[in-house]
Amino acid sequence: MNKFFDNLTKGILKENPTFITILGMCPTLGVTTLAANGIGMGLATTFVLIMSNVFIAILKNLIPDKVRIPAYIVIIATFVTIVDLVIAGYFPALYAQLGIFIPLIVVNCIILGRAEAYAAKNNVLDSLIDGVSMGAGLTLALTLIGAIREVLGTGAIFGHKLIASDAILIFVLPPGAFIVLAYVIALVNKINKAIYKG
Repeated sequence: MNKFFDNLTKGILKENPTFITILGMCPTLGVTTLAANGIGMGLATTFVLIMSNVFIAILKNLIPDKVRIPAYIVIIATFVTIVDLVIAGYFPALYAQLGIFIPLIVVNCIILGRAEAYAAKNNVLDSLIDGVSMGAGLTLALTLIGAIREVLGTGAIFGHKLIASDAILIFVLPPGAFIVLAYVIALVNKINKAIYKG
């Protein structure tokens, strides 16, 4: 049970794909101007991560070694296409905000990295749990960065005004993403050091 719990929670803090392994920086920096964008991108990537992990774990013994990476990309691209069409059809406002970043999930280092490092070497259940864990960590990271940038940059969160005074415009601009990311990475590393090495 302890191993199951560790696998389920490792993506949240200990091996967070955004804050610890520093993967998937393109959507992290590009779409996190709003907390809602972070949630949308995180959930879209989580779906692709879970489904591609499961299918790669199922098919790993059938895929020849020479075409392993192209096969993984085809599997990943299939689920990205599904996500792209669903978001475009049912959530057009979110689709307009996320734009090109949805198709770019295909080449997201987190997904290909988990496929190669984990799903290709483990069973279906463990791969599913890994996808859930890493996806939850990514979604949490994108939402947190988006929320901080939204509050500091616009004075609101999820459309609700929190700060009556003028906000700090730089936080909704690209430099603000780097500033917030740097401080959150530093904080997460400090927390990890206290929890796992203390």
